[in-house]
Amino acid sequence: MMLSIIIVNYNVEHFLHQCLKSIEKATQNIVTEIFVVDNNSIDNSVSMLKNSFSYVNLITNNENQGFAKANNQAIKQAKGKYILLLNPDTILQENTLVETINFLEENQNAGGLGVKMIDGNGSFLPESKRSLPTPSIAFYKIFGLSKLFPKSKKFGQYHLNYMDENEICEIDVISGAFFMTRRKIIETIGMLDESFFMYGEDIDLSYRIQQSGYKNFYFPNTSIIHYKGESTKKTSVNYIFMFYKAMIIFVKKHYVTKKAQPLIFTINIAIFLRAFVSILKRLIMRLTQPTIDCLIIFIGVYALQKIWAIKYFLNENYYNENFLQYAMPTYIVCWLIGVYIQNGYTKPIKPFRTTKGVVLGTIMILITYGLLPESLRFSRALILLGALWSIISLTLFRYIMTIFDKNNSSFKRIGVVAQKKEFERISKIIKNTHPNIQFIGQINTYKKDKESLGNIKQLNEVLKIHKLNELVFSAKDVDANEIMKNMSNMKSNLSIKISPSENTFIIGSNSIHTQGDLYVLNNGTSNKNSIKEFFKKYIDFFS
Repeated sequence: MMLSIIIVNYNVEHFLHQCLKSIEKATQNIVTEIFVVDNNSIDNSVSMLKNSFSYVNLITNNENQGFAKANNQAIKQAKGKYILLLNPDTILQENTLVETINFLEENQNAGGLGVKMIDGNGSFLPESKRSLPTPSIAFYKIFGLSKLFPKSKKFGQYHLNYMDENEICEIDVISGAFFMTRRKIIETIGMLDESFFMYGEDIDLSYRIQQSGYKNFYFPNTSIIHYKGESTKKTSVNYIFMFYKAMIIFVKKHYVTKKAQPLIFTINIAIFLRAFVSILKRLIMRLTQPTIDCLIIFIGVYALQKIWAIKYFLNENYYNENFLQYAMPTYIVCWLIGVYIQNGYTKPIKPFRTTKGVVLGTIMILITYGLLPESLRFSRALILLGALWSIISLTLFRYIMTIFDKNNSSFKRIGVVAQKKEFERISKIIKNTHPNIQFIGQINTYKKDKESLGNIKQLNEVLKIHKLNELVFSAKDVDANEIMKNMSNMKSNLSIKISPSENTFIIGSNSIHTQGDLYVLNNGTSNKNSIKEFFKKYIDFFS
């Protein structure tokens, strides 16, 4: 057995499917075994594997065992000369495994190997090559100096940004997204350290490979797509605690006490600062829209009460301070609560949710109105006028927002790089997910015909002339090498997706946590799974 590929999966069914499809093409001339360890996913991952990839060695866990422990479960059964730890949210080029195995065969001093990684929009991922987090390097990383001075040999050491991303070089740390090593090395130095739940195990394994006398290499002669951040939300507080906790475990394990203590103290400060900034940023983002709504409603209701006081009571100051201090804030809060309950602050923005929310808030106000003391009862007419103003103004504001929302499906102009049969299949999936998309055009893989916008060799011209802002590649008609080559040459504001052959979904540019990055044809998924995913979504909201 030449190669054992090990994938740990957790709720990324569609990405896993596409990953395994790319492995099929990359292992055609290599004797390979594939292990998928599922960490108690609540999506359809396990069923999908059993139905579509029955040859895969499936290990299912009843709880999330973490990355290191799950990998070790498969390593114990692996028989390959080489072992590849691979993330499920990756796509390999057809030559990736042949090239990497050949490199290890020709360089017997190489113990670990990583490759060039790009994200779903074709941008280079700096974590493709890293240094060990020594006290000084960790300090520069934690406090942002590596970002401020990325090309500095002193401050930019963490991601080795001063080194050419297209040259083979020796590095300290290989990313766990694609980590190839020799089985005999694992048998000598031991498996992944299960003290690390999700992060840090790749740093630890890389370090132990070096300590055993081997070298780690960065190999950019082939590349992979890594949909960075599918397994976790990297801006979440949970991620911050887990990542820095992993760094503390590594420091305690490998550094002597004199070096470890100051660095651990620094890391703890970083945890507090990063967590505080993350919470503050999330709070500001979540409160921005309700705050704007509050101001819009306040301005309108304040003006209405003045107009109503003059027209109906002939007294501009008819409503006393109690109205401004108690009644009006209560009305506004009820309307905003109603909008929130009706998912008026959930993307994508749908103005009708706002209308339903204001109506609900108005009902809440009117029910409570009769229970209030006489001094706090004002005009029911003013409540209804305020509700009408809120509906009109907030709905209009949301329509304006949709005009400037680049992710709004109404303004998407999509090009599909595929032959006719695949173009029709992909168009059906897109229209099923977003029926209001106005423009979907075919870009042929060969010659331009009467029905297509052009061919793949004319891609940049087609994008410019037809003002396309999204591109979908058919994995059946365009191989991974060609897709990645084109992705690297695309403009940065272009959304790129890939459609696996003969499937009912299209993988998006960045993350399954971002709505709009995944198109799915309704294939009768059970309500039970939908309910599970609904609750998972709201659990993740607070993580």
